[in-house]
Amino acid sequence: MTERFLQFIWKYSLYTKRNLRTTDDELIKVISPGIHNTDSGPDFFNAKIKIGETIWAGNVEIHMNALDWTKHQHNNDKAYDNVILHVVVKNDAEIKRTNGEKIPTLILEFNKKLLKKYDALLESKLWIACADEINIIDKYTVSSWLNCLMYERLERKTTLIYQKLDIQNNSWEETFYWALACGFGQNLNAAPFGLLAQSLPLKVILKQKNSQLSIEALFFGQAGMLKKENQTDLFYTQLRTEYLFLKSKYNLIPIEAHIWKFLRLRPSNFPTLRIAQLATLLFRSQSLFSQILDIKNSNDAEKIFNVNASEYWDTHYTFGKKSAYVKKKFGKSSIENLIINAIAPMIFYYGKSKNNETYVQQSLELFESLKPEKNIIISKWAEMGIIPENACDSQALLELKKEYCDCKNCLNCRIGIKILELNIGTDA
Repeated sequence: MTERFLQFIWKYSLYTKRNLRTTDDELIKVISPGIHNTDSGPDFFNAKIKIGETIWAGNVEIHMNALDWTKHQHNNDKAYDNVILHVVVKNDAEIKRTNGEKIPTLILEFNKKLLKKYDALLESKLWIACADEINIIDKYTVSSWLNCLMYERLERKTTLIYQKLDIQNNSWEETFYWALACGFGQNLNAAPFGLLAQSLPLKVILKQKNSQLSIEALFFGQAGMLKKENQTDLFYTQLRTEYLFLKSKYNLIPIEAHIWKFLRLRPSNFPTLRIAQLATLLFRSQSLFSQILDIKNSNDAEKIFNVNASEYWDTHYTFGKKSAYVKKKFGKSSIENLIINAIAPMIFYYGKSKNNETYVQQSLELFESLKPEKNIIISKWAEMGIIPENACDSQALLELKKEYCDCKNCLNCRIGIKILELNIGTDA
């Protein structure tokens, strides 16, 4: 048993409610358990509790043992002076505020089957702990929880955008350029693409806006892919010559080529092609960030991001190795992936930062307009009867698996909480 479990019991009122009394035999009525605090300080803020004939408003602290109060030095911390109730399993000490006043204590009692069920979830070896029981949960609970998880996922993903925006002195264009580059890298090469964009500021690219060759040279050079001398490939030689000039002009430092991943990728997803496509996009486009704010659906996005790599790549996937002629187009599925991982999150964060609910809603509608992603995680959810209707649902399911199921965070999951309640109930 842990304090986290006890906090869960208190938060959802799953304790025995009959004849609640302090250790001094004063009657207790919990009017409000308070707001769960996950940072430093008392466990629950702004609780409202009637003790005897007096209604108290303040904080609640929860421990396994009353003695933990002094072990954690709360007796010397004025931040805990507003605690109106100390909730424990074992009352092995009398606890006091810094001024010596005694704090009322409640010994928490609950149905022990609840702990047994929770332990079973923690010990489960199934793909998700509740795999055998999730089908008993009503659709409304699942649907409303997925809606919350989608919002939560966007909030978490846009933390990086916030950090980057701060580094870029609130330049939305520069920040979106970085997010866009990460999106072009998809999962496997997102980090290298992010480093590439970081090493090559947008303002440098814009200075070479009249030359696609120069922009492509900048990208491949900064990617660390133009270091070989005496190559017979004419296009490679042209890029390298142009890059060496621009590198000196702008005092650029390239990233290491070894960080790029080719293994287990289809040739059409090789980072060389993605870099070439990104270079073409930036050569042809003006004020990309302003354009994405007008995107309402995937068709709008296709008009902007439906680009081909330059002519050389029609017969190449990597430098120096010829292949059959194929136009290297940034296709529909790649654009949809870009919407999910870069465009919609950027619109969402812009709306949040500007207190503009229109953009927030626009980003969510973008997700809803896309079909759900296809991957092994989404397939496993479908096997359990949870089938996403759109990308909004599939993103929420990815969040649920990663942030809750994988780390057995059942006590903060609405599905986990519901399963515990339905299986155990309360002893109220």
